[in-house]
Amino acid sequence: MPLYAYRCDEDGPVDVLRPMGAATPTVPCPSCGADAARMITAPRLGGADRDRVAAIDRAEASRTEPAVVSAPPPRPARPSPRLDPRTAALPRP
Repeated sequence: MPLYAYRCDEDGPVDVLRPMGAATPTVPCPSCGADAARMITAPRLGGADRDRVAAIDRAEASRTEPAVVSAPPPRPARPSPRLDPRTAALPRP
């Protein structure tokens, strides 16, 4: 659930958890009861886990500085199929 920021003229910032898109233009301040207006703030991406932040950084870097490669990546080795012991004596091509 997103965290929406509001500002009360008397008590300062107020944070409210609401479902996505359910934020109202004003909410009552929990301290004084006056209307607190909604503020527009930057997304809080710093609170994400390290893997997500690393993925965002890689995607951003690849947009402006794509990696230069000299050859396609090697094909992964295919595991050999497990042979059925009942067919082990059959000739193989």
